[in-house]
Amino acid sequence: MKRKHALVIGGTRGAGRAVVKLFAGKGYILSVIGRRQPAESDVHAPDVHYWVVDLLDQDRLANALAEIVHKNGKLDSVVFCQRFRGQDDPWTGDFNTSLTATKQIVEAVADWFDDAGDKSIVMIGSIASTFIATEQPVGYHVAKAGLIQMVRYFAVTLGPKGIRVNAVSPGSFLKEESRHFYLQNKELLDLYQRITPLGRMGTAEEVAATAEFLCGPSSSFITGQDLVVDGGLSLQGQESLARSLVNLNHLPVTRQTPQTANP
Repeated sequence: MKRKHALVIGGTRGAGRAVVKLFAGKGYILSVIGRRQPAESDVHAPDVHYWVVDLLDQDRLANALAEIVHKNGKLDSVVFCQRFRGQDDPWTGDFNTSLTATKQIVEAVADWFDDAGDKSIVMIGSIASTFIATEQPVGYHVAKAGLIQMVRYFAVTLGPKGIRVNAVSPGSFLKEESRHFYLQNKELLDLYQRITPLGRMGTAEEVAATAEFLCGPSSSFITGQDLVVDGGLSLQGQESLARSLVNLNHLPVTRQTPQTANP
């Protein structure tokens, strides 16, 4: 039985690293593109191959993609996990990293999928595509919103090739690099537990598991969708949430209409 081959963009940190670990455990051959070297503990994982590439270097990116297919064979899945972390203008950086690079890679590999079996592209976005996270710049929000529309566009245009395209939009979540920070800042962790209907923060592993579901046969008729993974946080009205946080739930939202006797 042929082993599946997945390409992970931005697979050396955060959710991308969790995707690589999960897929490797499922028996995939992994080709991983990252801006930095992987952690030493990840380097020698069997059948996980790394390419250090700046996504803004178009020539190096094109060469790396050709090397990947030549070395590891045609693709079954592509998972985009990258985000801009440079020191340059964040507007330009977010657009080039999240949108331009993603478009270029999708167009480059669209004909490099295995003819047999399920073919899937998953883009990790953010609930900031819809809501405002004031700790993030405007370019981050607009790029994430554009990513969702790109998912819809490619779902339609690549559908005839049998390629499904979906998004995963998490809220704030625990990843290996940030876990210590949240555990050391108990007030912040307690706040997330309080405002999230499921009573806790999500994890990078849960984001990865959602991507794995969208790459597998159980989602074979799902395309063009954005699956939110935030424990129900974004379902709550801002006014109701604010009232709860400042302990004003005992007050009615509006003046109640007095009951009158029937005439």
